[in-house]
Amino acid sequence: MDFLLKELTEAKGVPGYEEEVRRIVQRELGNMDAEVVTDHMGSIFGKKIGAEEGPTICIAGHLDEVGFMVSEISRSGHLRFVPLGGWWSQVLLSQRVTIMTENKNYTGVVGSKPPHILTPEERNKVYPLKEMYIDVGAKSKEQVEEWGIHIGDPIVPICPFEILADEDTLLGKAFDNRAGCYLALESLKELRAHSHPNVVYSGATVQEEVGLRGATTAPYAVDPDVAIILDVGVAEDGPGTEGSDKLRLGNGPLVTFLDATMIPNTRFRNFVIETASKHEIPYQVETMTGGGTDAGRIHMYKRGVPSIVLGVAARYIHSHVSMVSKKDLEWAKRLVVELIKGLDQRKVDEFTQFAGRK
Repeated sequence: MDFLLKELTEAKGVPGYEEEVRRIVQRELGNMDAEVVTDHMGSIFGKKIGAEEGPTICIAGHLDEVGFMVSEISRSGHLRFVPLGGWWSQVLLSQRVTIMTENKNYTGVVGSKPPHILTPEERNKVYPLKEMYIDVGAKSKEQVEEWGIHIGDPIVPICPFEILADEDTLLGKAFDNRAGCYLALESLKELRAHSHPNVVYSGATVQEEVGLRGATTAPYAVDPDVAIILDVGVAEDGPGTEGSDKLRLGNGPLVTFLDATMIPNTRFRNFVIETASKHEIPYQVETMTGGGTDAGRIHMYKRGVPSIVLGVAARYIHSHVSMVSKKDLEWAKRLVVELIKGLDQRKVDEFTQFAGRK
């Protein structure tokens, strides 16, 4: 687990610039002798056939992470930037970033004043992102341009992968959603040892963080009958957020009952719960009134695709650093595999045929 997950989290791939992550996914799919399928935006899936005439199951994470883009270069050589994805500005000050250019990467820091020179008014001010800048050590705009840094270049947070002292908590950047990419790959790998009556496409979409854009085009490459979307949910197990119904690291994978973009097919949702209970896989129920996942687009493809969002709780997402549980990832992978083994055409028909229901 550790090497692939480390490689995925440390890879640089903000929306529209996912190539580095895509290469890792393509390599892993090649190692499984999976047929690689892509759309015209860069989403990528590996196809494995359990039964040629079986229903098509799409398993999808997303390649991209939240980041930024260079929007302006000042005369003094500082970079202004705009967000790619959702950020709360206060997590940015003094953080290190990578500016990716065509030929070389550069390290910079989001500039901020030291506390010694802050006025009382500045100390109490929420510092807006539009006033922040990135310092790459340049002395002028001309020097920045000589280095090959241009407006439009992507900017990626820096955070190395680490296993913490409990040997279960994993720390790194971009678990949203390299955790989903990892689960998609590992689930497909695990399925090679099991028989199942389905055609499985497992992989990841692009540009989820800026509006579920890859999820709009990817279904036309896969044409799914059922979709399992792999993502992360917001853990609320820190000080001030405790509660019996809060999502916690280490309490099992998440099953999303509601978000702002989708209410899942209830028969499919119930099948997921039954499968988890049958195989003694602990799970947590997520209901989220804000935000959404790729399921928000995929479930509306053509006449409709029964979709479910599975994942793991994560702390501190949409910042430079996040945390997930290794146990949760293992349970989530097992749940995906058991779902694929339990699905067949008859079961999918139960989800999708509404005529005559009482």
